[in-house]
Amino acid sequence: MGRRFAAEGIGSFFLFAAVIGSGIMAEALAGGNTAVALIGNTLATGAILFVLIAMLGPVSGAHFNPAVSLVMALRRDIRWSDAGLYVFAQIAGGLIGALAVHVMFNMPLWEYSLKSRTGVGQWLGEAVATFGLVLTILATARHRPTLVPASVALYITSAYWFTSSTSFANPAITVVRSLTNSFSGIAPSDVPAFVAAQLVGAVLGLTAAKLLLAEE
Repeated sequence: MGRRFAAEGIGSFFLFAAVIGSGIMAEALAGGNTAVALIGNTLATGAILFVLIAMLGPVSGAHFNPAVSLVMALRRDIRWSDAGLYVFAQIAGGLIGALAVHVMFNMPLWEYSLKSRTGVGQWLGEAVATFGLVLTILATARHRPTLVPASVALYITSAYWFTSSTSFANPAITVVRSLTNSFSGIAPSDVPAFVAAQLVGAVLGLTAAKLLLAEE
């Protein structure tokens, strides 16, 4: 369990650092072009996801996401107590990653995002993004397990662009992104609705996977 806990923390550190750090770098280099900035943010996120899942998947399953850990606990693939430790490691590791990014880019260590992300369209975007993520993980793991790193990385790369919310699809990173007033931030007041939508999407994704994969 110690190795799995460490893998979730280290993986979340690099994933969250990549999302936030690439957003800061992309915004600084894009010259005010939001589309170009989002492309940079997207490519960095998809690339690091592939690397981290390929590297740490054999150790912990490479969740890096409380919604995924919740689904795995509901499937009884992991114990609920282990899921709780995973979530703690994900949030702690991700928070340290965000703080490291702030230091690297000479930003205040602690800050709150002022970027509003709210409304039915955004919430639906998060539910759809998380639904698709869970379904991608479960179906690919069932039929093409060696393709899970590529499938998840490509799914998130795509979902950045086809969802209105740019596909957070992760309660832990949603919380941490409220603590950076940068390109990838989200106002703290908008976090609860995003997380609720993500959890709904995760449960629906699990339900769809059971039906499609004929699981009990």
